[in-house]
Amino acid sequence: MDFKLEETQLDLKNLAAEILAKDEARLEEAGLLSVCVPEEAGGAGLGPVEMAVVLCEVGRRAAAVPALPVLAGTLALARLGSAEQQRRAGRPAVALREPGRALADPPLTSARQGEDGGWLLHGRKTDVLLPGPELGPALVTADAGLFLVTSPDAPGTSVSSAFTATGEPAVTLVLDGAPAERVAGPESVADVRRCFTAAVAAQASGVLAGALELTTGYIRTRRQFDRALAEFQAVTMQIADVYIAGRALDVAMWSAAWRLGEGLPAEEDLAVAAFHVSEAFRALYTCQHLHGGLGLDVTYPLHRYFAQAKHLSHLLGGADAQLDLIGALA
Repeated sequence: MDFKLEETQLDLKNLAAEILAKDEARLEEAGLLSVCVPEEAGGAGLGPVEMAVVLCEVGRRAAAVPALPVLAGTLALARLGSAEQQRRAGRPAVALREPGRALADPPLTSARQGEDGGWLLHGRKTDVLLPGPELGPALVTADAGLFLVTSPDAPGTSVSSAFTATGEPAVTLVLDGAPAERVAGPESVADVRRCFTAAVAAQASGVLAGALELTTGYIRTRRQFDRALAEFQAVTMQIADVYIAGRALDVAMWSAAWRLGEGLPAEEDLAVAAFHVSEAFRALYTCQHLHGGLGLDVTYPLHRYFAQAKHLSHLLGGADAQLDLIGALA
């Protein structure tokens, strides 16, 4: 299958690369964080592949920007929400993960209708990435479908800060009878998960590509025993392993994003891509090793790539969870 980018997608890739190379803060100004927002809401109305194009470039530079939660949230809302919900929610956070559970598991968060017909949520969501400096509206998965919690200050809602490997802002969201608005039914939970998994895999693909480029540049110029490191057979075999890990992730990720955008079954491709996100994290250890002591220096760029790879792998639950899912889908 040919995964070459179309002209519009290539223009988007080049624009993202140019903006990120000059000033990460200009992503918003350039409209790159609104590519998945419907046109009637002021966005470009694009889909999963275009989301992946932008996130690959963000990952390639290990940029410290909230592109992943913004793009995943706006894509999910565009696919499942009404025009009115899109207008009011804007750029919602996506609350998927629960303590000790992989993304593929049915959510334990419960949704019950009150006597007035409104919905109340009970549950705990962890690792909720923030699309801005503070939590605003959030898309929450529950047993009865997808819900919109419009404010973290609503009764029955509490928020506490959460730790991430990259230092990106994230929270734990506790819902104890929190009022919520239903966006879609139970079938929507899987679609939100697919959007989020595709976003994580896309950024991880870029992270590994950026780390590979940084490492190959280093081993070409770093010399030991009057030879460049790249001339040693053991080094070439290790960097080849990193390249193979990147290609495996790329193929699965682009296939999944394309199938998701075309409305085709994408579960298997996404599960394989998610597994290779964890393999990408393993490959970052090799990149660190090939850099020697420099790879551990927090002021050297490789540290950002390593932290992002660890963070992204954690968001999907790790390799074992994905292997279990692949086995269940086989």
